[in-house]
Formats: sequence, structure tokens, C-alpha cells
Amino acid sequence: MLLWRIALKALMALFPLLLALPVQADWQLDPGQSQVQASITQLDGEVPQTHHHQVNNLQGDIAADGTLRLPLRLSQTDLLSRFGELPPWVGLLANTTLVTLVAQMPPERLDGLDIGESMVETLTFRVQTDLINQEEAVPLRFTREGLNEVRVTHAEPMALDGNALMANSTVRTVLSMLGYQQIDEHVPVTLNALLVNR
Repeated sequence: MLLWRIALKALMALFPLLLALPVQADWQLDPGQSQVQASITQLDGEVPQTHHHQVNNLQGDIAADGTLRLPLRLSQTDLLSRFGELPPWVGLLANTTLVTLVAQMPPERLDGLDIGESMVETLTFRVQTDLINQEEAVPLRFTREGLNEVRVTHAEPMALDGNALMANSTVRTVLSMLGYQQIDEHVPVTLNALLVNR
């Protein structure tokens, strides 16, 4: 009986230590089912033409403290395939992270959703690079599709400002290389992503 009490006290003493251990990110984007599409309307031809561009294989996770990190690489876009044959050094740059989007999303909000239930959460994404320091509030819809799956879509129509895109010298250079000289000021964007609880 005394031995059992000692063992119980030892377990109770260890319990707070077990709670203090670092926790790995549970919610992660499924790259095979996570993408963004942008529709750019080219205005410099005889007739306006709309072209669709994609960013596929979105990767990211929500840390235990609620920090969502979404790194974006050139290789995730369909831009490289549109250029045809490229020099080998471009391949080295293709997997370099161009920008990382950061937002806060408490994982317990996702954990609290029942299957079939959805919620709208406005996340403020921060983008910080040498050239860009920007914040953007984006309303997203989170829908629990399964025990360990939450679908993420935009909660209301989203669009980028085409004039702001063309004002950015790096973006303008890439768009020019793709043949865009003048684009519509309204660039609709659609998001379809799947978060998986691992």
C-alpha cells in the first residue's frame, strides 16, 4: 500500500512536467488539396482576355500558439511552365521561399467545430520581405468535413488590386515576361485548402 502511494505521488509530481513538454503542430495544410487561383484580365489586346494562374501545393501549419505560417515558393506557381525552357539556375531559385504569410488562428477554434459545422474567422495575414511590409485582413470560412479535416475557403469574394500589382516592380516584371502590359484593376482570387489534424 505504501509503495502504491509513493508511485501515485511520483506520477502526480510528473504530470505538470508532461504538460509543459513542447507540442508539435497538429493542423497542417494538405499540399495535394490546397491551392489558390487568380484570374488576370489582360487589357492590352484587341479584346480583353482572362487568364487563370494557380499556386498549388500550399504548405503550412498552425503551431500550438496559434501561429499560421504559409511559405510561398516560385515552384508552387504555374508561371515557370509558361516560360518554356529556362536556364538551370532558375531551378535553384524555384524552391527558395519568396515570401511567408503569417497569421494567428487559435487551433482550439478548429478543434471545437463539429462535423458539418462551419465558422467564419477574419485572419490578418502579415507579409514581410525586404520589399514588402503589408497586412491584409481576409475573412475565411472553416468547415469541418471529417474527424481530422477542415476545408478552408474565402468567406466573401476576394480580389487583388491590379493597379497595386503593376505598381510593384518585381510583380510587373514577371507579368511583363508573361505578356501582360496592362491588366484589369480587379483580379479575382479563389482559395480552396484542406487542413488536416495529424
